[in-house]
Order: sequence, then structure tokens, then C-alpha cells
Amino acid sequence: MGEAQDQSEIFRGTQAGGALRDARSVQGTPAAAAPAFILGEELADMADADPRVVALTADLASANRLVEFKARHPGRFFDMGIAEKNMLTVAAGLAACGYVPFAATFASFCALLGAEQIRTDCAYPRMKVRAIGHHSGISMGFYGTSHHATEDLAMMRSIADLTVVCAADANALRAILRESVDHPGAMYIRLGRGRDPVVYQEVPALRFGQATRLRDGSDITIITTGAVVRATLDAAELLAAEGIEARVLDMHTVKPLDLAALEAAARETGAILTVEEANIVGGLGGAAAEALVDMPRIPFRRHGVPDEFAPVGPPAALYAHYRLDAAGIAAVARETLKRA
Repeated sequence: MGEAQDQSEIFRGTQAGGALRDARSVQGTPAAAAPAFILGEELADMADADPRVVALTADLASANRLVEFKARHPGRFFDMGIAEKNMLTVAAGLAACGYVPFAATFASFCALLGAEQIRTDCAYPRMKVRAIGHHSGISMGFYGTSHHATEDLAMMRSIADLTVVCAADANALRAILRESVDHPGAMYIRLGRGRDPVVYQEVPALRFGQATRLRDGSDITIITTGAVVRATLDAAELLAAEGIEARVLDMHTVKPLDLAALEAAARETGAILTVEEANIVGGLGGAAAEALVDMPRIPFRRHGVPDEFAPVGPPAALYAHYRLDAAGIAAVARETLKRA
């Protein structure tokens, strides 16, 4: 691969001075100004205090920054090579021996390729495995369909006894990792590119199964998760300038869903819109729709990637294409209110 074609450092978030977004589609964000990918650093800090914490990856220690964990805890780091299914089964074995393993790879390989192992080896025997799917959704852009992971939320939600959580930014990831250590059973933790724009200025007091209300409003509730939380908040600001007050919920835990927050939104606001960087079939929108069937009737719309394979292109161009940037989300919210 020639230098002009090598895009790996852009998607790994380590290219100094580069742009994480294509300036031709939306305003670029310099890599130097973006938050760092803190997975390895945070897990290493946790391992300092907890001898149960171990980390595994599948030939992606640079991409997910587990190199930082390896440098500080080499005896508790396992690079399993390009063998994701084996990695998850090994993680289950470590959990059976009393460790708390964090097994990380691209979401397309973790959730899609490793679904059977997450289901049968981790969730079924309730092993404390934390399967981490990073570079989820369409964030891999140029790498194409094999590396896009828009089906993972639907697949992981359908596995019994599996907690499914999405991190909005670095501080949310810190909170999720810390809270996960003593959480019973297996988990799927979904990340974006690991250098997502800031939502939480400090590490939040996050609790699994309890949504975080980031903005209040009564006209519409926008329920979002993961990498599009920041864009959703920015969309709410655009709407506020037009006199539309949107409540914004970070539904970081997609399973189990916060039914109380959902019911409150149905009672107290004029409409509900879900926003996710995933296929709208079976993901966050599907989960909300299933729950709303038994709640007060309210105008409702799912927004995300439609039931199709995403095209290949710069991530920001794909976000704009699917209206998952701030302007697009605001436009979908307006349409939802008009229908209501």
C-alpha cells in the first residue's frame, strides 16, 4: 500500500496534526485537539489497584491503545493474534479462573464475528467478560462493509443475560470501565473511534440501566447513545435557537433499557426521537419501540443507519449522508415534530 493510500493512522486516531474528519463534508477536527483514546491507560490504572484485571486483543494493540496496558502490566496482557473468536473463548476461561478480562477488537470482529463465543462462552455461563467493540458503526469509513458494524447493537441485545453499554466519549468510557469491574455477568461495551468529541467534562457518576439526562425540554425527547451523543447535543442547541426545547438522554445502557426515563419522556414531552450510529432495525430505536408499545401513545421515530449496507467513504461524509451530524439530527427532529 502506498503512502497516499495508507489511512490507518487516521482511523486509529494517532496521526499527529491530521484531520479526523474530511473538511470537504463537514468542518474537520484536528487530531491534536481531539481527546485521546484512553482505553489502555484507564485499564492500566485499574489494574494497578485490582489484580483481577487483564486485557486481551487480537493484533490491534496499537489501534485500541492497549499497548499502554502492555507496557505497565506485560504479564496480564495477551495478544491473541488475528483470532477474535479464540480471544473471546480465552477471556471466558480467564473469567472462570477469577479474573476480569477486557477483550478488545474492532466492533465488526468482536460482535459480528464473535457473536457465538459472546453468547455461548461468555453470556450463557455468566462469565465476567467485557467484550469491547471499538471503531463501531460506520466510523471505519474507507475500510468498507467488512469493517462497518451497524448490526452489533441488534445482535448483542438479543443475547440473554448480556449487558450492552455504549460510551459517548473518553470520560464516559472511564466511568463504564470502572463500573464494569464488579458488575455480574458478561458485557458488550461499544466504542466509537476512541477519540470522540467531549460530552462529559468530568467522569460521570454512571449507573448501568439508568439513562443520563444531558438537557431538559418538553417539546421532544431525543434519546441517543455512543458516538452520536455530542452531535445530538449540538442539534438540540440548533433547535433551541428556533424555540424548540429538546430533552436529550444519553441512553448509554441499551440493555437493560431505562424504562422509567422512557416512560417519563412519553408522558412529559411531545414526541420521541431515537438517534444511533447503527442499523435502526433492532438497535436502540428497536429497543425503545418495543418498550413504548406498553406505554402512553406518543409520536415516535427511529433515526440512524437505514436497513442497508453503508457505502464506503470518509466517516464524516457518511455521517452527513445519513444525517447523523448536528444539522441532520436537528432536521429529523423538526420533521418528527411536524408529523406529530
